[in-house]
Amino acid sequence: QVHVSESGGGLVQPGGSLKLSCSVSGNFFSISTMGWYVQTPGNQRVFVAHVHTGTGTKYGDFMQGRFTISRDKTTASLQINTLKPEDTAVYYCFADAVRVGRPVNRYWGQGTQVTVSS
Repeated sequence: QVHVSESGGGLVQPGGSLKLSCSVSGNFFSISTMGWYVQTPGNQRVFVAHVHTGTGTKYGDFMQGRFTISRDKTTASLQINTLKPEDTAVYYCFADAVRVGRPVNRYWGQGTQVTVSS
């Protein structure tokens, strides 16, 4: 079993910053990619960024320029700056894990709520 967990969400004032963290644990051979998606109320999940062990970092269009992803083996973080009310959403971390004898599979965390409000 592979377990992905996020932390760091909460209530932030507009203009503030936040750092989300994610960690992967469990029984796996390797993690190829870790990254983040965001889901605003009433919308589908949208890709934010990921770090792949081979190809490196990729960013999506959401919040472009206001965040930085980093990764160290089985942990990843998302630094978000200059937060706006429209950034209020649930932020989901994912990890693409390889388990012995199985194809790579994507595992999701439960999500962490970020609320931007004064």
